[in-house]
Amino acid sequence: MALPLTMDQILCMNGGEGKASYAQNSFVQKQVMSMAKPVLQETLRELYLDSFPECLKLADLGCSSSPNTLLLLREIIDYIDVTREQLNKKEPIFQMFLNDLFHNDFNNIFKLIPSFYKELRREKGGDFGPCFIVAMPGNFYGRLFPDHSLHFIHSSYSVHWRSQVPANLVSELGSPLNKGHICLARTSPRSVHEAYLDLFKMDMTLFLKSRSEELVPGGRMMFTMIGRDASVNLLEDQVSNIWELLGMTISNMVKEGLIEEEKLDNCNMPCYLPTPEEVRKVIQEEGSFHITRFETFIVSWDAEMGDGDLRARGKYEAASMRAIAEPILAVHFGEEVMDDLFERFARKVSRYMELHKGEYLNILVSVKNR
Repeated sequence: MALPLTMDQILCMNGGEGKASYAQNSFVQKQVMSMAKPVLQETLRELYLDSFPECLKLADLGCSSSPNTLLLLREIIDYIDVTREQLNKKEPIFQMFLNDLFHNDFNNIFKLIPSFYKELRREKGGDFGPCFIVAMPGNFYGRLFPDHSLHFIHSSYSVHWRSQVPANLVSELGSPLNKGHICLARTSPRSVHEAYLDLFKMDMTLFLKSRSEELVPGGRMMFTMIGRDASVNLLEDQVSNIWELLGMTISNMVKEGLIEEEKLDNCNMPCYLPTPEEVRKVIQEEGSFHITRFETFIVSWDAEMGDGDLRARGKYEAASMRAIAEPILAVHFGEEVMDDLFERFARKVSRYMELHKGEYLNILVSVKNR
């Protein structure tokens, strides 16, 4: 009998370059990186002024499989290049480690590297220091690199994912505590909220401790994650996050007999959107880092679409969510219902956005290793 799939095997984005791939549906993530760029530049400048390393060793955690990964590296190289010219320093060697879980489509990134190198040589010329790009697959809730081997760690839209689903989402009688939901929703019981929060604290504490051991003294880390504003009082017909709206779509399919109710009740996404206060508190309590920047900003669900046609905006957001959620949802509900599910979800998003703003609250943190 085949062993059940682990979270490391099913938690990945849609690979390849097709219309449902993450590579083709990651503009929101690109916009988030763009809005975080000033803090990235500030963090890199402070790092470079502190150390002037001959070989600048970097890691991007949760790199996934879109061109955004190499875009980040290019921004880092360009800004360091400007800074070292201002200071009359020699161009460093760059070593970039791309990290994600083992089932990530690293090959999709690797295919882009030759053209990336060619463009660098064309624009930077012969004096430009070499750049080495390697993969480091593994779970970042734990150690990935040797002690004190990195100068800078970056992660965007990854650390709101949990290492697993909370273990205690079933009552003593064996009934599901988060019945009818795929995530922590506004109507989920308090016990479900506490289970997700406890797991978040455990995961993030391990994440911070591991990164502190891997960074050089004074090394920097910057991460951006989706969060939530606990102070906002939602209207009765609003949802607390986009995952809740997706769960409502699945619930409707259960009512129509298209998906088994038991499958929905046993599906809980390994995702927790913390408040800014929860993030700040776990950093302070873990104690390895000094917070240098802590900000929040908003990006709409359909960042690229603006105020366009609602039907098109719904399709756009459904495609974005499908690129992220399909691998894990297909394991729970079957690949045969995915087309119908996301077509329904697109219509639900369109109707929702007629009355409400669909927005992601983003938490941006830059820290220095003590």
